[in-house]
Amino acid sequence: MLQFASVTGFVRMVLIILLIYFGIKILSRLFAPFLIKYVAKKAEQRFGDQFGQQQRQEKPKKEGEVTIDKIPKAKTSNKNVGDYVDYEEID
Repeated sequence: MLQFASVTGFVRMVLIILLIYFGIKILSRLFAPFLIKYVAKKAEQRFGDQFGQQQRQEKPKKEGEVTIDKIPKAKTSNKNVGDYVDYEEID
């Protein structure tokens, strides 16, 4: 047996969809600042924890003490780079 949608049922469905849409829109405007603050606070804690772990791994240094973290590699020059070409400027 076939059932056909009535006009009142269609209008009621459209009104319900619009009500839900605008309700979510209003609620998101109310709760968005709290959600953003929560996410920002969590990100700040996460970055703070990472920074705190890095600081704990380093040994405390005395004031004025100099340390070198990375020793530079010895640079080697290659003598067979190419031919030297002497040139003159032409006016």
